[in-house]
Amino acid sequence: MSSDAHQAHENRRGERNERSHQLHLNKEEAKEDTHGMGQGEASARGTAMEGDCLSCIKYLMFVFNFLIFLGGSFLLGVGVWVLVDPTGFREIVAANPLLFTGVYIILGMGGMLFLLGFLGCCGAIRENKCLLLFFFMLILLIFLAELAAAILAFIFREHLTRQYFTKELKRHYQGYNNTDVFTSTWNAIMTTFDCCGVNSPEDFKDSMFRMINPNHMVPEACCQRASQPGELAYINQEQCLSGNMMFRNNKGCYSAVVDYFELYIYVAGALAIVVLTIELFAMVFAMCLFRGIQ
Repeated sequence: MSSDAHQAHENRRGERNERSHQLHLNKEEAKEDTHGMGQGEASARGTAMEGDCLSCIKYLMFVFNFLIFLGGSFLLGVGVWVLVDPTGFREIVAANPLLFTGVYIILGMGGMLFLLGFLGCCGAIRENKCLLLFFFMLILLIFLAELAAAILAFIFREHLTRQYFTKELKRHYQGYNNTDVFTSTWNAIMTTFDCCGVNSPEDFKDSMFRMINPNHMVPEACCQRASQPGELAYINQEQCLSGNMMFRNNKGCYSAVVDYFELYIYVAGALAIVVLTIELFAMVFAMCLFRGIQ
């Protein structure tokens, strides 16, 4: 009897241990399930946040590039209007080579912005990797070109001095040969800014211009003109060419150009910084959207 009772006691204790072990295993499994569910929920939340961020970038890129597209369209419209305007505005612009060149610069900038805005809008809204990559490469090329221009301007800054321009004017300016790019450019500058020479009309002494035109003290572009808009008649061309100070422009072009652009130099600098910043953000947004598209 004693042996049977002992065996029954051992069996009950084994069952209790087994139930305890099974309960412990169930608890561990429950913990693992809870942990797995937590990880799944966290992963789902992360995916949702990533999707929201991607959508935000997508619509920001669309709005940003739509504004660029509108700006490019406006510049293209202005440039085309000036070239085909039937009311005579084209003749006024064509009379001034600098303004006429500016029209083509506006057309070029407008076309570039139009293309950039179009690529950015289509690439963002359609989530097209090819368009986004092309947009990124185009922005990168523009950014590198601007950077190269800034570096070259810094390297050749000594070529922007009065002495350099005076030496070049004496050596290359011919006066009336408008087929020569250097001469025609200087004629346009002196006509536009009502100036003469780099520092003053005295810059034409001992110059190529005086060798070609020994009877003229200054070129025709230095002569004072009638003040009416679009009027090209000179007040007294003969007296001007003979050296009479009353009928010529006596201010140097270096001072005239610097004074004219001094008002805009800080605005131009701030605008350049803004443009470079926008280009950097555009490249970052384009690449983030490119990587986020599945």
